[in-house]
Amino acid sequence: RQSAPEGVKGPRVPATPFHCCARAAAAAPGGTMMKFRFRRQGNDPQREKVKQELFAFNKTVEHGFPNQPSALAFDPKLRIMAIGTKSGAVKIYGAPGVEFTGLHKETATVTQMHFLPGQGRLLSLLDDNTLHLWEIYQKDGCSHLEETRSFALPGRPGFENTNSLPSVMRVTVILLLASCELAGLGTEGGSVYFLELPSLKLLEAKTLLQDEIMRSVPDDYRCGKALGPVESLQEHPQAASQILIGYSRGLLVIWNPSTRCVEHLFLGNQQLESLSWERSGQSIVSSHSDGGYMVWSINESCLTSSQAVMSTIPYGPFPCKAINKIQWRTCSSGNHFIVFSGGMPRASYGDRHCVTVLQGKALVTLDFTSRVIDFFTVCSTEAEEAYDDLSALVVLVEEELVVIDLQTPGWPTIPAPYLAPLHSSAITCAYHISNVPLKLWERIISAGEQQNPQLSSVGDVLSSWPINGGRNVAQEPTQRGLLLTGHEDGTVRFWDASGVSLKPLYKLGTARIFQTDCEHDGVTQGGEEEWPPFHKVGCFDPYSDDPRLGIQKIALCKYSGRMAVAGTAGQVLLMELSDEKSDREISIATMDLLQDREGFTWKGHDRLTPRNGPIHFPPGFQPSILLQCMPPAAVTAVTLHSEWNLVAFGTSHGFGLFDYHRRNPVLARCTLHPNDSLAMEGPLSRVKSLKKSLRQSFRRIRKSRVSGKKRVTTSSPSSKLQEANAQLAEQAGPHELEMTPVQRRIEPRSADDSLSGVVRCLYFADTFLRDAAHHGPTMWAGTNSGSVFAYALEVPPWEKFSEHAVEAVLGKEIQLMHRAPVVSIAVLDGRGNPLPEPYEVSQDLAKAPDMQGSHSVLIASEEQFKVFTLPKVSAKTKFKLTAHEGCRVRRVALANFVSAVSEDYMENCLVCLTNLGDIHVFSMPGLRPQVRYDCIRKEDISGIASCVFTKYGQGFYLISPSEFERFSLSARNITEPLCLVEFKRPQDTYLSNSVTGSPKSKQANGTHMMQNSDVHHLLADEGSSTEALSPVSLDSPSNSIETVPDSTGDITVEEVRDFLSSSEETEKNVKNTAEAQSPGVFIK
Repeated sequence: RQSAPEGVKGPRVPATPFHCCARAAAAAPGGTMMKFRFRRQGNDPQREKVKQELFAFNKTVEHGFPNQPSALAFDPKLRIMAIGTKSGAVKIYGAPGVEFTGLHKETATVTQMHFLPGQGRLLSLLDDNTLHLWEIYQKDGCSHLEETRSFALPGRPGFENTNSLPSVMRVTVILLLASCELAGLGTEGGSVYFLELPSLKLLEAKTLLQDEIMRSVPDDYRCGKALGPVESLQEHPQAASQILIGYSRGLLVIWNPSTRCVEHLFLGNQQLESLSWERSGQSIVSSHSDGGYMVWSINESCLTSSQAVMSTIPYGPFPCKAINKIQWRTCSSGNHFIVFSGGMPRASYGDRHCVTVLQGKALVTLDFTSRVIDFFTVCSTEAEEAYDDLSALVVLVEEELVVIDLQTPGWPTIPAPYLAPLHSSAITCAYHISNVPLKLWERIISAGEQQNPQLSSVGDVLSSWPINGGRNVAQEPTQRGLLLTGHEDGTVRFWDASGVSLKPLYKLGTARIFQTDCEHDGVTQGGEEEWPPFHKVGCFDPYSDDPRLGIQKIALCKYSGRMAVAGTAGQVLLMELSDEKSDREISIATMDLLQDREGFTWKGHDRLTPRNGPIHFPPGFQPSILLQCMPPAAVTAVTLHSEWNLVAFGTSHGFGLFDYHRRNPVLARCTLHPNDSLAMEGPLSRVKSLKKSLRQSFRRIRKSRVSGKKRVTTSSPSSKLQEANAQLAEQAGPHELEMTPVQRRIEPRSADDSLSGVVRCLYFADTFLRDAAHHGPTMWAGTNSGSVFAYALEVPPWEKFSEHAVEAVLGKEIQLMHRAPVVSIAVLDGRGNPLPEPYEVSQDLAKAPDMQGSHSVLIASEEQFKVFTLPKVSAKTKFKLTAHEGCRVRRVALANFVSAVSEDYMENCLVCLTNLGDIHVFSMPGLRPQVRYDCIRKEDISGIASCVFTKYGQGFYLISPSEFERFSLSARNITEPLCLVEFKRPQDTYLSNSVTGSPKSKQANGTHMMQNSDVHHLLADEGSSTEALSPVSLDSPSNSIETVPDSTGDITVEEVRDFLSSSEETEKNVKNTAEAQSPGVFIK
C-alpha cells in the first residue's frame, strides 16, 4: 500500500474514511483512468514563459558578521575595508549598502590582506603561501569584484614536497610600497623578495638574502645565531628609498633597496613582534614578546644603535604576554598615541583580549569578549600634513567589529550601521514580517533610539563612521521588512531587513521578568583604582544567565503592536508596544496541559520564577501577562489573533488557548500518547534518551543492510526487476531519458513513537467548520503524530468582550494515517487564496476573502501536501512529496509572487524547503509543481532548521552562527547590493574594456559561484599565464557541519535520523549540481 487513508472524527461530523481511487481506476474498463493518472503532461510554452516571469532563484547577500575572520585591511584613500576569513572568503565594505564578496578558489585561510591605496586593488595571502590579486571594476554603472592573478614563491630545490616547518619560503609579512609598484615579501628564512605590481612578477635581482645583512652586523652580535624570520617590513614615512626590516631575534635594519646597502642597525636582543615608524621618520617603536615596547632614535652620525631611547613594560613588572602589534600616531595637540594589542599580565589577565590606547598619561585598556584578530587606525592621509591626527580605532575581533571614536572625550564606541554581530547571544529562532506599517516602524525605531541614544541621530552616526567609501546605487526599498531573532539569553532583537544592510533597531530583554541565578547586568567597568584600567567594549556576550530563558517562538501582530514571545521553560509572554516607560506588575496565569493525566512525571527543568512586585520597563514592548505552561517544557508553536484577543501555544504535551483581554484560559488539550515517555524529559536531561535514539538508529541501519543483502540473493521477479532498473539507471542519466516518477513506499509510523504529542503548528481562521452556511472563528492544531484538531470558537462582538467569555468546541479531528508530523495548516478562501491577517480587512488593507465559494484547508505534513474541502473535510487534491522526491518537508510557507513584467499579475504559491536542502514551489490550490532549486547543502542540518520564508518570495537561513544568507525565489522581488566605488588607476591594460555582464551568480551556502560565460573577461598581462579557475568547493570550513550554530530549537529526532541513515536512497533523488557549477569567483 503506497498511502494510507485519513480519518475524520468529531462530535458534529461522523468519522468518514477517505480512500485513494487507485483501485477503482485500475478496475475501470480499458484502464483509461490509469493511463491518465500516470501520463506525463507536456510542457506548455505559455506557462513556461509565465514561470520565468514569476520565479528566479538567487542568493543575494549575506547579513551579519563574517564567520571566523582571520585578516583585516583598510584603504585610507577609498575608505573601504576588507575582511578575510578562514574559509577563504574576501568581503569588502564601504558606506552602508556598499558590499563585495569573493571567494578564493582554494579553501584556505586568508592570513594577510593589503590594499593598493586608491586603486581598487587588494592583495591577499593565504596560509598555503599563495598571493592573490583582487580588483574592483565597473560595468553597467555598478562595481564588481574579481580575482585576476595569483602567485606562489618558488620553493628551494629539493624542498618542494617536504613537510618540515617552518619553511624558509613561507611568507611572514608583506609591505606595499607607497608607489604601489612594488611589494616586499618577508619570509621565514629571513629573506626579502620583491614583486612587481600589479603583474605579480618576481624581481629576482632585488632579492635581499639574510646573508647580505649579516655582513653588516657586528661580530659580537652574530654569536653564531641566525636572525630568524622577518617579522616586520615598514617603509620610511618621508623617504621612500628606505625600508625598515625587523627580524625575530630583535635586530632592526634600515635598508636602501636602490643602493643595496644597510643605512642603520638597531641591535635589539628581545624577540621582536611588531614595528611602527613615527610620522617624521626620526623614531621607531618596536614591540616584543615580553610584553614591552622600545623607542629607538635614528642617529645619522652612527651606523649602529645598541640601546633604545626608552624601554618599558606597560603592565609589568610581572611576566606579560607578547605585544602582537603596535602603532605610533602623532597628534597636533602634543600628546601622541601609542596603540597596541596584547601585553596583558600573564598570570592574572592572560585570558583577556585587549587593545591598549595610550595618550600622554591617559591609558585605557579596551577589553573584548573574543580574540583580537587585527586593528587599524584612521588618520590623516595627506603627505604634507605634519601630524597623523588620529580620529578612530577599528578593531576586528573574532566575533565582532568595534570602532572607537578617539576625537570625542571618553573615547566612546561608534554604533556600526552594518556588520552587527547577530550572534551576540546564540540565535535560537527567527521571524520575519513583511510590509510593516509606517506607524509601527516609527514606534520601534523610537524605542530603539531611547534605548541607545547613540542611534538617535542616524546622520551623526553615518558622518562619524570612518568606513564610508563608495556609494549605494540601489533603489530605495519599496516596503519595510522586519527580521526578529530570538536568542539564548532571552532577548529578542529587531532588525531592519528592508535592504542590503541589516541594521539593528531595537533590543527586547525578557530576563528582568524572572529571578535568575546570576545577575549578568551587574558586571561593571573597572574601577578608577583597578589596574589595568579595563573598559568593556563590544556587545558579543556568549554567556547566558539561564538556558531556560532561551526564546523558542515569536508571533507579532503588525497592526495592533501586540506580540507573543515563548521560551524554553514553557513561558509565554504577552506584550504590547508602549511609547512611555512604566512600572507594572505582570499578571501570571498557569495552564496545566496534562489535564491531571496519571502516570506522567516531568523529569526536566523547573519553571522560571517570576519577580514579585512592580517591574520598571523602558519604552518599547512591555509584558502584561505571563502564561506558564505546566509541565514547563519548551514551547514548540505559538500564534496570535489580536482581533479576537486570543493567543494559542503548544508544547510537547499539548496546546492551550488563552483570552488575554479577559485574562482567563479558554482551552487546554493534552496530546500525549500513553507511551510518550520521552516527552516527559526536558531538553536539559536528554543524555539517556539521545543514547537510546542513536542506538536505535544504528540498529535500524544494521538491520536494513542485513535485510538488503538477503533481498539481493533471492531470485524473485521483484529482485530481477530492481536489478534491471539499476542497470537502466546506469545506462541513461536523468537528462537522457525521461521516466515517469516511481512512487516510493511510505511506511506508516507507529502510534507510540516518542515525542508524538509535540504540537508543530497552530493556526487561526474565519471559515466554515460546522456547516456550509455559517462561517466563524476557528483554531487549528497539528501534532507530530499526524493529528489535526479543529475547534470552533465562540468569540463575542468587540463591544461585549468584557461580558462574555470565549468558548471553544471541538469541530473536527483528522488523523493522517501515515502519521507524518503536521508542519503547517492554512485555510484557503473560495478563490483559493490564503485568508488575510487580523485587522487587514477591517482597516481596508486587504481584499475581503471570498466567503461565497467553498473554503478548503491545506494540511502540509512532512511527507505530503493535501487539500481538504470545508466543512465536509473530503480530500480534494494532494501531492506526495516523499513518494515522488524521496525527501521530507522541513519548512513551508505561502508566498505571493508578482510577475517581473507586470505588477498586475501575481500568484499565491506554496513554498517548501526539504531535508535535502532544496526548495520546491507549488501552485495553489492545485498543488502542481512549478520550480525546484538547490539551496542548502543537505548536511547543513542547522541551516535547514533556521530557514525562514518571507511573504513575497524571499528567505533567510544561517550559514554560520553569525551570518544569515538571504535568497530570493521571486524574479521581481530581489534585494542585492548594487554599489559604485570610483577611483583612477595608473594603468588598466590587463582588464578588457569589453567586460560582459554576468547573470546573477550561483552560490552555495554563501559560496558565490559563477557561470561559464563569466570567466571570459579574466585576461592576463603579457608573460603571465592565464589559468582556468577551478570550481569553488562547497565544503568550506564556514559551511561544515562542525560549525553548527546554536539554533537547535527546531531540530527534530527525524532530522537526526535522516542524517544518520544511509545516503543511498537520497543520492538517487538529489541532482548533482557539481556539473553545473562553473569555475571562478564573481559577485554582482
